Amino acid sequence: QVQLVESGGGLVQAGGSLRLSCAASGRTFRSYAMAWFRQAPGKEREFVAHISWGGGSTYYADSVKGRFTISRDNAKNTVYLQMNSLKPEDTAVYYCASHKNSWFNPMGVGREADFGSWGQGTQVTVSS
Repeated sequence: QVQLVESGGGLVQAGGSLRLSCAASGRTFRSYAMAWFRQAPGKEREFVAHISWGGGSTYYADSVKGRFTISRDNAKNTVYLQMNSLKPEDTAVYYCASHKNSWFNPMGVGREADFGSWGQGTQVTVSS
């Protein structure tokens, strides 16, 4: 198992930016694809972005494409989510997750069932 701890959430005005971080410990971080999901009040958790274990491949939900950037630093066991041009509809609890299988890169929209370790989440609130 891997332990994941998110940070960097907060309150920001529409059009602003935030950078979320997710620090991993407990197993070999660099061999697992990572993802960000989010859950808005009253809604189901949804996929935001994922990044391959090597960091060379990324995939985004249409709702965040062009505004959010996922990246990772394997030397620091950390994955990031840079969020620009934030909108009120981006308000949610953001979770990072580690893929269940090592040396495997997901394709297309990330599925919750493929990710076995989750952080506790960090709240992002975007005011209009």
